[in-house]
Amino acid sequence: DKKSWISAIRSDELDWVHVSDLKYWQSDVVNLYGFSGIPYTVLIDREGNIVAKGLRGERLDDKLAEIFDM
Repeated sequence: DKKSWISAIRSDELDWVHVSDLKYWQSDVVNLYGFSGIPYTVLIDREGNIVAKGLRGERLDDKLAEIFDM
C-alpha cells in the first residue's frame, strides 16, 4: 500500500524521485518500458525523452557521467 511504500523510501533514505501507480505488474508502465524485475532504472531528460533504461552499477555510473559531463 502507499503508506508502506512511502515509509520504506524514507527509512531506506532513497533520495531520488520514485514513481508508482501501485498497480504492481498490472501497471501500464510494465509493457511501456519492457521491464520484468525491480529495481529498474529509466533515465528521462527534461523533455521527457528516454535517455537510457535498465542500467545498473558501472554502466549506470558511466551513463550519468556522460550525461552530466563529469
